[in-house]
Order: sequence, then C-alpha cells, then structure tokens
Amino acid sequence: MSDLRYSKDHEYLALDGDVATLGISDYAQAQLGDIVFIELPEVGKMVAKGKEIAVIESVKAASEVYSPVSGEVVEVNPQLGETPALVNDDPLGRGWLVKLRISDPGECASLMDEPAYSSFLKTL
Repeated sequence: MSDLRYSKDHEYLALDGDVATLGISDYAQAQLGDIVFIELPEVGKMVAKGKEIAVIESVKAASEVYSPVSGEVVEVNPQLGETPALVNDDPLGRGWLVKLRISDPGECASLMDEPAYSSFLKTL
C-alpha cells in the first residue's frame, strides 16, 4: 500500500475514496510480539477519532487500538478470528483490521505521511 497515513499511536490508514483501511504499523506489531487474539468491532458501529476501535492481545500484553479518524465500520477482516498472527506477518497488507467509511475527511490532515512517521519513530 502506498500513501499510508499514520497516527502517533502507530495506527495506519489507507484511503480509497471515502473508505479507509485501518491497521497497526509494523513498528506496533513488533512491539506487541506474537499476537494471539484480536477483538474487532461490529460492522455498522460508529467510532470517533481517538476512541478505542479494537483490542489486540499478544503473549506480552493487551493493547487498545484507537481510530485515527471518525466513521462507520463497514468491514472487519474475517481472517483475523482464525489467524490473528496475520497482523505480525503482514500488518500493512493481509493483517488489516477494519474498513471505515470516513465521516470527516479533514481529520486525515492531522496524520503523518510515511517520511514523517519514519522520522517520528527515530525519536522513540
């Protein structure tokens, strides 16, 4: 995926029209370790920017995933129920979490592009 946008909480989104694919960054999955369970929202749920959208449990800890934009959940990744480790194996591809219909496209402006996110990671 190109033209990804990132939050400071290490979520990414890839925009396709008014629908964004949301997941966690490669950095985030590496910090979590082996992922063993993912709790995803129901399709149709409305989420607000900065609010919890999912929970990822790894062998190390449980971690909340926050939505970087507001919108409606239009799809969840059906493969993650059976194979949560997809997030470890391919976080920016087959390991996506949810797809949101964005309610305020202007919220995307506060997210970092790939070069800015790379620079941000160097400060951690």
